Amino acid sequence: YGKNTIKFLRLHREGKKHFVKEVEVCAHLRLTSPQEYLEGNNSLVIPTDTIKNIVLVLAKKNGIPSLEQFAIDICNHFMTTFCQVAYVKTYVQEVPWQRLHEDGVPHIHSFICVPDGIRFCEAEQCRNGPLIVFAGIKDLKLMKTTQSGFEGFYKNEHTTLPERHDRILCGELFCKWSYGECKDFDFDCIWKKIRECILEAFAGPPDCGEYSPSYQKTVNGIQMLVLSRVPQVQVIEVVLNNTFYNVVDMKNLGLTNDKEVLVPVEAPYGSCACTLGRKKFFEA
Repeated sequence: YGKNTIKFLRLHREGKKHFVKEVEVCAHLRLTSPQEYLEGNNSLVIPTDTIKNIVLVLAKKNGIPSLEQFAIDICNHFMTTFCQVAYVKTYVQEVPWQRLHEDGVPHIHSFICVPDGIRFCEAEQCRNGPLIVFAGIKDLKLMKTTQSGFEGFYKNEHTTLPERHDRILCGELFCKWSYGECKDFDFDCIWKKIRECILEAFAGPPDCGEYSPSYQKTVNGIQMLVLSRVPQVQVIEVVLNNTFYNVVDMKNLGLTNDKEVLVPVEAPYGSCACTLGRKKFFEA
């Protein structure tokens, strides 16, 4: 049981310059006894309102140095404070506020919400067990207008999809990774590096791009690049929900449309998912 959707803004001041973190937290506990479920005995139950207040107090006292560290702080607090807690899991996601710039100059106290992917993390721990940390990015919308195709696929009497060697590749990406044994990582730096890997693998070199023969190959390319450049990541899951575009037929309007005006196909849409990890992790 626990408390969901604990939303708050943490404001930090350094002189005239302000820093903000707006987050949404979910904190769930499992107790050493199920007596509240089986017997109606609430003597061990930490009220969900208390859980909410603890999250807010930790934000006040410790700040939010990184999403991952804040999730770790929450887990540590419940494990060290309440002997009846057998397991704790914390989920934290961030509202994407970025500092506003005017003529290239960063503003000291103004921000803009930029929807270029939502950062999130999870931390979970069993009593006498290791602390496990996950992180990720979701709702990241990506598109490239060429260097993508889909050919040579299996066909039978139900196949109507034509082969394409030049199409728009567009989708909404979800990516989640595990750090394995959690050490003193620079979580902010790692997260930014992984995001850069995602964008690079999706798009390819800026002057020419890189051909994608399928959404599946693009997903795998993202995972392989992250694992090759970020040794802290042990397992990475990527889900790419596809958005397709159809070329508008303008013959009746007396115009030719060389893939210049297209409309999105809202439903149904495809989805590709893969989980990839280091060999030593799966052997363990």
